[in-house]
Amino acid sequence: MTPTDHAAVVALMKTYFEGLHQADSAILRGIFHPQLAYVCATEGDELYLDLETYMARVDGREPPAKRGDARDEAILEIAFGSDRIARVTARMSMMGRDYLDFLTLVRHNGNWRIVTKAFTYLPRKD
Repeated sequence: MTPTDHAAVVALMKTYFEGLHQADSAILRGIFHPQLAYVCATEGDELYLDLETYMARVDGREPPAKRGDARDEAILEIAFGSDRIARVTARMSMMGRDYLDFLTLVRHNGNWRIVTKAFTYLPRKD
């Protein structure tokens, strides 16, 4: 894909990390597709949510930023399948857990949006 597409996905991911750190559903709504599929694949904690249910959970949590959690996040891979679909693998730590996210992005109304968020987590090893 173009350097512009790559830069747009990197910017989206910065917003993603910030929205999660701040537990701010308004920020996250700007990068999620309206038909988001949220999937927790952690054994014993499997979960499947839609956008509204996930945003309600975000709104109900204490922001990691307010808790004083240090930010620890990285984009591990960005892969483009076409000018309409991409995949991002990312990791982050928050709320005492290490997360591995597999995000599928689609171009929606001219902008990249996360349409699936499938992830797993482990207790954080300090």
